[in-house]
Amino acid sequence: MKLSIYFKKFFESSQSSGILLIFCVALALGIANSSLAENFQNFLDREIGINIFHLRYPVSIWINDGLMAIFFLLVGLEIKREVVEGELSSFKNASLPIFAAIGGMIIPAIIFTLFNYGTKYSNGWGIPMATDIAFSLAIISMLGKKVPNSIKIFLAALAIVDDLGAILVIAIFYTDQIHWMYIFLSLGVSVLLFLLNYFKIKTILFYLIPGVFLWYFLHHSGIHATIAGVVLAFSIPTNISTTEISPLEKLEHQLHFPVSFLIMPIFALTNTNITFTNGMVNGLFSGLGLGIVCGLVLGKLIGINLFSFIAIKSKISSLPQNSSWTQMLGVGLLAGIGFTMSIFIALLSFKGEIQIQDEAKFAILIASFIAAISGYIVLNLYSSEIKETEED
Repeated sequence: MKLSIYFKKFFESSQSSGILLIFCVALALGIANSSLAENFQNFLDREIGINIFHLRYPVSIWINDGLMAIFFLLVGLEIKREVVEGELSSFKNASLPIFAAIGGMIIPAIIFTLFNYGTKYSNGWGIPMATDIAFSLAIISMLGKKVPNSIKIFLAALAIVDDLGAILVIAIFYTDQIHWMYIFLSLGVSVLLFLLNYFKIKTILFYLIPGVFLWYFLHHSGIHATIAGVVLAFSIPTNISTTEISPLEKLEHQLHFPVSFLIMPIFALTNTNITFTNGMVNGLFSGLGLGIVCGLVLGKLIGINLFSFIAIKSKISSLPQNSSWTQMLGVGLLAGIGFTMSIFIALLSFKGEIQIQDEAKFAILIASFIAAISGYIVLNLYSSEIKETEED
């Protein structure tokens, strides 16, 4: 009986999902650098699906484009709820993540370019622009109640805007061909979803079925399909009532467990499957490596806080409730966790150049670890100082 209670507490804790994610990262790196590496990679490369609908893809694509769309759906639901009735319901609060994300994309790209202008690495300027929303939220969740909810919501909103920006950068600068027919079909489905909302349709299934078609059309358009999760989330109806549970809240509750304890761990196992090679360490000190590490760690920190400072001082935005600039510094560091989207852009930037891709992956991994550890320490130490002050 006690064991079941402990397991219940484990699965209900937001901190435990972060611990599980870190375990999966370590496991993936271990597998990738062991005798199991080839078999595991073959499994990720194995194609599954239905040929007739052009839905036959490697396992890794199903995870990154399919399962992660569900993750984006959950985060999108949480952001919409906060916009309607929570921390982001005022323009000053809602605008800050947008300004912060813009700064967090521009400054890292500039830093990378300063290191690599006119070199063979110059096409990789988009690599340090991206924030890995899954890993950054997992790290901040491990701090539990030490960090105010407003800061967690700010990071989630910032990361979504950041990822949407990265998707646009990929679509405009790194995609060989955009299929406009699928773009228009996606727009049509999006209009349908918001019409359902307008006419106050509350049956969730009526949103999920078009949502699947939206994912299909976006995936075939050349744009990263995870954006379908965000669009679907913002079409789900909600309310400001404290007595009536909205469709958004129902779906949000149903998704928390599978996303935290199934989708995110699978995502971690897939995307940190990096095999270390001899040239990786040397590449860390090249213009490519320095541009990525400095862009993700320093660029994100400077860009997010500089643009936030400008927005707040100009009275366009305001700091998240019960937060401080020290915590904003911690968030700026956590946003430097690049991982998946950064690796994806690196693969697109240097197609066919395996050695450069490997060097970029290693630099992203190192930068992400530095950002994660330093961000966690800043937020944890600041919270400890506050606690000690209150006790005194």
